[in-house]
Amino acid sequence: MSQTNIVVVGGGFAGVSAAKTLSKKLKKNEAVKITLIDRHAYHTYMTELHEVAGGRVEPHAIQYDLQRLFARRKNVELVTDNVTELDHEEKTVITENGRYAYDYLVLGMGGEANDFGTPGVKEHGFTLWSWEDAVRIRRHIEDTVAAAARERDSMKRAAMLRFVVCGSGFTGIEMVGELIDWKPVLAEKYHIDEQEIDLVVVEAQSDILTTIPKVSSGKVEKYLRKKNVRILTDAPVVNVTPTEVALGTNDTLDTHTLIWAAGVKANSDAEDFGAEKARAGRLVANEFMEAKDLDNVYVIGDLVYYEENGKPTPQIVQAAEQTGHTAAINIAAAIEGGEKHPHESNYQGTLVSVGSKYGVAYLFDRIHLSGFLAILMKHIVNLKYFFDIRSGYYMIQYILHEFFHIKHHRNIFRGHLSRYGNVLWSVPLRVFYGSMWLIEGLKKTFGLFGTHSWFGDTVSLPFAWLQNPVSGASEAVAEEVAKPIFGLSYAYGEEPMMIFKEAPFWFESIMKIMIPNTEVALFFQKFMTCVEIAIALALIFGLFTWLASAATIALTISFALSGMFYWVNIWFIFVAIALMNGSGRAFGLDYYVIPWIQKKAGSWWYGKEKSIY
Repeated sequence: MSQTNIVVVGGGFAGVSAAKTLSKKLKKNEAVKITLIDRHAYHTYMTELHEVAGGRVEPHAIQYDLQRLFARRKNVELVTDNVTELDHEEKTVITENGRYAYDYLVLGMGGEANDFGTPGVKEHGFTLWSWEDAVRIRRHIEDTVAAAARERDSMKRAAMLRFVVCGSGFTGIEMVGELIDWKPVLAEKYHIDEQEIDLVVVEAQSDILTTIPKVSSGKVEKYLRKKNVRILTDAPVVNVTPTEVALGTNDTLDTHTLIWAAGVKANSDAEDFGAEKARAGRLVANEFMEAKDLDNVYVIGDLVYYEENGKPTPQIVQAAEQTGHTAAINIAAAIEGGEKHPHESNYQGTLVSVGSKYGVAYLFDRIHLSGFLAILMKHIVNLKYFFDIRSGYYMIQYILHEFFHIKHHRNIFRGHLSRYGNVLWSVPLRVFYGSMWLIEGLKKTFGLFGTHSWFGDTVSLPFAWLQNPVSGASEAVAEEVAKPIFGLSYAYGEEPMMIFKEAPFWFESIMKIMIPNTEVALFFQKFMTCVEIAIALALIFGLFTWLASAATIALTISFALSGMFYWVNIWFIFVAIALMNGSGRAFGLDYYVIPWIQKKAGSWWYGKEKSIY
């Protein structure tokens, strides 16, 4: 059986979507080999570039290792290389370091910033269309503010502290939103007045965010003006120098920083690929994402030009993923003998963040959200992306970077979830809590302090079907507490109140199945005692603290539902929750064990990490 080679060029949203779909659709076809080629060994989460450029998250937070994304995908080979040429006659992809024959080719190299030939933009402006761009902007802004803090000339200082964003689409507005949040941080760090930092948005059109309804764009404009952002509309940039931006209104802005977010065009690498081009260099494709006049070549993502209902496919993430999926299912259909499916877009809406705490959303052509709800929805959409590509690892990493490892209160929860606090002070609580469980376990083991042992032949569980002469249950177990009084702490002379005097009917039904007779009950008692002691030792020594704390919560709930737990001890649950915040990492075995497990598990699941593939 001859091998069928599928080559996907580009590891962006479209390329990952296509490769993942192909891998799933053709996983049983051992004659198919899928090769994903990208110039980087990582996938960049492009929609969050502004967070890196604006100093909110660390640069590595938006880099997702392709090896992790395609772990266990045996039919996908990853190649880190730069495509230089396509030989359609020989059906070969030529890279800087090799040649790859293809039967089916998918082009998804994405786009790049479009400067529309504006003089000086390439030489003196900063684009925001790659991870490298974001890091470059971040470093430039930091260095420029640091230099301005030492500048004595007021005119030069003002120019250095003026940051101009050209373009008021999603990228431009999200970038200036990050700068709004970053202003007070930079001002405090370099000891300057926050009001000295001047943020300016210049737009050639008469309105901002023209691709979303006016009701939403109007809210954004109001928010920007409230934050002292200057918005200059009908003001196209006509020339850029190292220290000046000239506008079509004959005005100039003295600045050392122009961030260009005015447009996008097809990746210039595709100019010589032999496909028919349309506006902004995009490659023309039909409804099946097949490149015009090229056999078995598919175009996806920002690179494709396909008109649907008279409009070209938008250069957004949803379109990239959906065109990648369309190409993949049609290639699978061609190989397996199925029917091809025309592309049908399904855009759920748009989300625009203006910094970490404010944003707008327009969903399903009817729902308008703003503020907290809009930003929350954006996070949910981002998390859904990781679910769609089946990457639980990076879903967790996203949560950590966006909520727990965030600095300077730059998220919708204002830093309340930040984990940069010291867990050292929870160590005494962890040891005390573990010791309490250990004492309880030892009491049940040896019958200490006037109790009876759970390792004997007496059933201590308070379920009615177990209370009979054979069980030898003591009267003390069955005796009701007289005049129980509700309270969350012990008070002298009062008897504590149980959470449940009797097990709820549904819980009792479960227990009857799990513990049908005294023999099982006696075994269950011994087992639970051993579990308590194991949890206690784990907490005391800080081993698997998160799991041990979660187990104590489960035990507490089960004891409460069994009619064996008092309101005054409800603090057990809240202490366990507090200890789940990495308490074992300070003076505990988790400091050594958890990183070791993570390293071993990662090596087993993902294989040995490599810098290139």
